[in-house]
Amino acid sequence: MRNLNWKTISSKYVYKDQWFIARADSCEMPDKRIVEPYYVLEFPDWCNVVVVTEDEKIIMVRQYRHAVGKTTIELPGGIIDKNETPEQAATREVLEETGYTITNLQLLYTTSPNPAINNNTAHFFIAKATKQIVAQNTDPFEELDVLLLDKNEVLQMIERSEIIHGVQIGAIYAAYLALGWLEKKI
Repeated sequence: MRNLNWKTISSKYVYKDQWFIARADSCEMPDKRIVEPYYVLEFPDWCNVVVVTEDEKIIMVRQYRHAVGKTTIELPGGIIDKNETPEQAATREVLEETGYTITNLQLLYTTSPNPAINNNTAHFFIAKATKQIVAQNTDPFEELDVLLLDKNEVLQMIERSEIIHGVQIGAIYAAYLALGWLEKKI
């Protein structure tokens, strides 16, 4: 197979703050053509968890997302802090956002949410909920409602575009396959 990798000649930051970093790269393609500027958005890695209760409910959170101007329904999760593993972040985020502890945390997959322009990675897990042991302890600008949804209701909500976070939808389907709730067809 031919080499399709680009070589980065130079990079400069055009914007940088706590959550958003924009970089302009000068790149050389294998055939020596130069692409510049090629903008890369640097975001922190994050994780989400498909949390399943004993009675096969899915724990989700409802929150306002300003970029789309909507209140959305999503999997609990968030940014992976420095010096924290994805597994530690997943456990912490579920407890903070829902008050539930989890067991049997298993990686479903790791993916790049938008490899064309973003440099971050998302880690998706499945876990069993034990019990709600504390109240939510969310970040200062985070307001979340905790939802316990029937497994079939979640699929219907995806079909009706009520759950809209694209990469999270993939994780829900991967979890359902792992749990035997969906039949894998080839």
